[in-house]
Amino acid sequence: MKKKPSTPLSREAEAFIEMLSAERGASLNTRAAYGADLKHLEAFLSRRKRKPVNADPEALRAYLKSLDYLGMTPRTVARRLSVIRQFFRFLLAERLRDDDPAGTLDSPRLGRPLPKVLSREEVDRLIEASRRDDDHGRTATLLEILYAAGLRVSELVTLPLAAVERDPAVLVVRGKGNKERLVPLSDPARQAIAAWLHVRDAMLAEGEKSRFLFPSRGRTGHLTRQRFAQLLKEAALAAGIDPARVSPHVLRHAFASHLLEGGADLRSVQLMLGHADIATTQIYTHVLDEKLRALVQDKHPLARRKRRPAG
Repeated sequence: MKKKPSTPLSREAEAFIEMLSAERGASLNTRAAYGADLKHLEAFLSRRKRKPVNADPEALRAYLKSLDYLGMTPRTVARRLSVIRQFFRFLLAERLRDDDPAGTLDSPRLGRPLPKVLSREEVDRLIEASRRDDDHGRTATLLEILYAAGLRVSELVTLPLAAVERDPAVLVVRGKGNKERLVPLSDPARQAIAAWLHVRDAMLAEGEKSRFLFPSRGRTGHLTRQRFAQLLKEAALAAGIDPARVSPHVLRHAFASHLLEGGADLRSVQLMLGHADIATTQIYTHVLDEKLRALVQDKHPLARRKRRPAG
């Protein structure tokens, strides 16, 4: 049975994606994610004999309700709603519509889940376990850099070789929106990189060259995010840590949380993470709040005093 061909994006959606690239410097991953969300929306509207240029608020509310019926989390629905709002604001600005039907849509109520964080001892165990892997120290180097610099996984796997060839004390990272930021490298990370550079060529075919620090013989030319996530799960198993608790983003959370625990200020952590808005970084203060509350309850002498019975 032949697979039904995928319906292409509308011209309006294609123009919106092009705008994201040209005016906002959106990455390939961001453009792909927005495109997938809009394709899903347009397929829904098509079944109701609607298009983006003539969709009304009721059609958009019905779409959001369908996402809930499909079992999507409020956070996923909120992300899709954000894409929809941006898209219809674009259509209004480009005079492809006279109104904004997404302007009256309500956002789903979100809880504020705290980021998953590993303890320092668990991170040490994870890195130590990765050193025992027979991959020329690649996994250990990846983890040392990730924990030392708090990179996004896409930034990590696409690091250029040129960024580390001269044993830098500071790593220049090109992040979202093609913006560069400077992140200090720890001594363990620099040592791991130096050791990796001695054996890196073993990952390449004879005579082959690569501009990436972590080359691969696959289509992208560099280690993929998916493969790194697999390596991380394997290291977690070897370290006796539940793999469900470990992901590249969890290591980024650990980097930020442990810095704040050590006395770093929020603004510095924001710059190192590459967050455009400090409000995004502030979620890590909630982790500290919980720890401080537990510390007071467990250690403060007044908290340990037994209350006298009333009357």
